[in-house]
Amino acid sequence: MQTGENEQALRKILDMTRLIGILLLGIHFYFYGYVFFEQVGLASKLSSKILENIYKTGLFSSFHKSKFISLIFILISLLGAKGRKNEKLKLKKAFRLLLAGLLLYLGSVLILKLNTIKISSFMLYVFVTAAGLLLIISSGTLLSRIVSRKLNSRDIFNKENETFPQEERFLENEYSINLPARYYLKDKIRKSWINIINPFRGLLVCGSPGSGKSYFVIRHIITQHIAKGFSMFVYDFKFDDLTKITYNAYLKCRHLYAVEPAFYVINFDDLARSHRCNPLEPSSMKDITDAAESARTILLGLNREWIKKQGDFFVESPINFLTAVIWYLKKYNDGEFCTLPHVIELMQLEYTNLFTLLRCEKEIEVLINPFVSAFLNEASEQLEGQIASAKIAMSRLSSPQLYYVLSGNDFTLDINNPLSPKIVCMGNNPQKIQTYGAVLSLYINRLIKQVNKKGKLKSSLVFDEFPTVYLNNIDSLIATARSNKVAACLGIQDFSQLKKDYGREQAEVIMNITGNIISGQVTGDTAKQLSERFGKIMQDRESLSINSSDTSISRSRQLESAVPASKISTLSSGEFVGMIADNPDCMIDLKTFHSQIINDHDLLQRESENYMDFPPVRSLENAVVNRNYSQIKKDIQDLAESEMDAIFEDQTRKHLIVRKKKI
Repeated sequence: MQTGENEQALRKILDMTRLIGILLLGIHFYFYGYVFFEQVGLASKLSSKILENIYKTGLFSSFHKSKFISLIFILISLLGAKGRKNEKLKLKKAFRLLLAGLLLYLGSVLILKLNTIKISSFMLYVFVTAAGLLLIISSGTLLSRIVSRKLNSRDIFNKENETFPQEERFLENEYSINLPARYYLKDKIRKSWINIINPFRGLLVCGSPGSGKSYFVIRHIITQHIAKGFSMFVYDFKFDDLTKITYNAYLKCRHLYAVEPAFYVINFDDLARSHRCNPLEPSSMKDITDAAESARTILLGLNREWIKKQGDFFVESPINFLTAVIWYLKKYNDGEFCTLPHVIELMQLEYTNLFTLLRCEKEIEVLINPFVSAFLNEASEQLEGQIASAKIAMSRLSSPQLYYVLSGNDFTLDINNPLSPKIVCMGNNPQKIQTYGAVLSLYINRLIKQVNKKGKLKSSLVFDEFPTVYLNNIDSLIATARSNKVAACLGIQDFSQLKKDYGREQAEVIMNITGNIISGQVTGDTAKQLSERFGKIMQDRESLSINSSDTSISRSRQLESAVPASKISTLSSGEFVGMIADNPDCMIDLKTFHSQIINDHDLLQRESENYMDFPPVRSLENAVVNRNYSQIKKDIQDLAESEMDAIFEDQTRKHLIVRKKKI
């Protein structure tokens, strides 16, 4: 043990060693300067006898031998020197002193060879040698004060410590998405693969604008799934960025399908390059719950703040009212006018005619009775609160362009029908998000209803900027679609964006239920949540302890975040972190990754330059669009007039006529 007695004994030994070295140097001076000491009266017979005996030992067999032995003793004494530690002291200064001391100590012999008076030369020799010895001792003491053990300061951002092994195997199956990547492990860059072998468990792609979500991830999902024979739906927020990629991948790979798929586009800005589709196609609505879901989707898409208020009276009432209108048109004449434009126009009828028509349909009588009661009891404020909010919201969709697209039947939304597979792209416009987003939400809601069934083809649903559309119960799609081979890819910018548009509870469910996640640069709560999800790894830790006489470094290993939130917040474009889900027949131990996805930029650039544009669907004039708009209005007027006349003449239904109370 290191006790005070041991330290004191060691100090005495070192002092004795140093004293021996100094004594030997003194004897060296006395022997070779004996003439000088004799002249000044410092020599005697006894000293001469002692020197004679020392000479016999061979110590003075050469001039430098005694000096070297003295120096060795001095250096030995310095090995155990312990000075007060100081981090500011540098080795450079100590080595300079040591070098100067050795030069003076060993080079002082040149002074004796100068052509000067011998006595003065010897005095100068003694002085220079002693000065050299003092410098050597000083440098040794200084070396003992320098902190010789330092922490590794090369990795100031702890980059090497936060690296971990990642999956380097290429694991492919008939459904997988495989992204080549490279990652950093300790001090080496290694190649790896991001193998999403089970996309049916949901894929969430996060990343702030410019992080590379579309360029590095989503485009490869589209091209690889089309190459593997998936039917596909693509929500293209910034039309036609993803649509071009999808169309050209379709042209390249359509011959690989068992049944060649058809390609369709929904685009409200360029009607000549857009197909027409009726999201309320009557054959796809089996019961009134389908109408209720459609009503909820369209109204919550138009009034996003209602999402957080579901269950409130003034939210549920407009939904019930719109449900009744949709179901009435579905039942009328086998759904002849069951389209969203006809629904909008029917809602604009006067309450007396509208309520009379709706009361004639028994299935919606329960839904419409509260509105009729409010009207008959002249509760106009309540009635307007229930209905006007729906009418005002729906009136935003009243335009010839929307009516034209929504009232046609170029294709149905069963994209994974084995007999007629489809690849469908729907384009939005960032400047018209609220209007187009609500209509596209209805399309997507109806599409999901038809896609998520057994016995269909494998299908892939890609949503760029997912929060800009509202999908009711999207979590149930992810949870149940796996058995029906439906792969959903949701692209978002940040968790806070999802919370703003879907509410906290729904957003948390979406974040937590997805099995695969790929994230570029995100900050705040999103980065913290992802960091916790990725787990911890064992990392090395060092600590430096300095006291007056010694320094020590302690090393330990402890669990720390594999990918800290601060690192996720500073990811470069193309650099992603994430976690993938595996299959029972293909277990993956290394699920977490932090890597840079490798794109062949030159190849992609050449492909983009050679992309073919989606051809026009039809030649179209504004007169045709406006005529369709006018025809829809006329259809509803004719329906109302003919039905009201029929009710007036039918004694069994005459009691259903709603009349205002006379004052």
